[in-house]
Amino acid sequence: MPTTYEDPSTGQKVFYRPIEAAVRWSGLLQHEQQITERIGMQQRPGPGDFPEWPILHLNAERIIDALANGDLAYGKNGITCDDPTLLDSPDLTVRHVDLKAWMSQFYPGEKPGFLFNAVERRLCHAVTIETVQALLADREALKIRLANEAKASERLQVQLDTLRQAHEAHVRRAKKAQEPSPRSESTYLNIVAGFLTLLLGHSPAGRPYSSFNTQEAVISAMIAHHGDRLGISQSTLENKFAQAKRHLRAG
Repeated sequence: MPTTYEDPSTGQKVFYRPIEAAVRWSGLLQHEQQITERIGMQQRPGPGDFPEWPILHLNAERIIDALANGDLAYGKNGITCDDPTLLDSPDLTVRHVDLKAWMSQFYPGEKPGFLFNAVERRLCHAVTIETVQALLADREALKIRLANEAKASERLQVQLDTLRQAHEAHVRRAKKAQEPSPRSESTYLNIVAGFLTLLLGHSPAGRPYSSFNTQEAVISAMIAHHGDRLGISQSTLENKFAQAKRHLRAG
C-alpha cells in the first residue's frame, strides 16, 4: 500500500485502512504498531484480540458495517471506487474527508481529534438540520404568541381606559348630585335668613318673637344643643348667617 504523510501530533492522514481509523477513533494511536502487528492484514481485531480495549472492537465494527451497507465511501489505496470485492482486500481504504462526513452524520456526538480540530470539538456536536428547523419553528411560534399577547394587552389597556373614564364620569356626577343647585342654595339661604329674622325680630306691637336678643345667643344655643353635628360650629354658623342675610337683602 502506498505510504501517505501523517501528522504525528494527531495521527491525521489523507486516507486510512479501517483498522487505522478505528485505532485513532478509539484514542489508541500510541498502540497502533502493536495492534497492526497483531492483526496483520485483517480489517478488524479478532474476538480474542485486545480484550482490554473493547472500544477498539466496537469502533472497528462500526466502520466495517458502514462500508458494507454503503453509508461510508471506500476505495483502494486512497482512490475511491465502488468495488465490493475491496471489502475483503488489504488495500481497502477510507478517505479522511469521507470518514469525517460519515461520522458527522451518523455519530454527531463523537469528535475524535484526528478528524476534528479544537474549534469543531467545542461546537455543539448534537445540532442537526432537524434540530435547527425545530428551533426555528419554535422561534416563529414564540413570535406569534408574543404578538398575540401584545394585541391582547393593547385591548386590555383600551378596556381599562374606558372603565377609568366611566368611573371618573360617575364620580363627577355623584359629586355634582351632592352639591345643591343654585335654586336649592337660594331657597336654603332664604329660609335661614327668614328664621333668623323671626328669632331676633319683634311683632308690630313691639313684642319679641323669641327669647333670643342677639345672633350670638342663637349661635350659642345651637352649639349647646347640636354642637356634635356637622356644620354646627361658631365660624360656620356666623358665615352662613351672614351669607343668608346678604342673600335675603339682595333678593
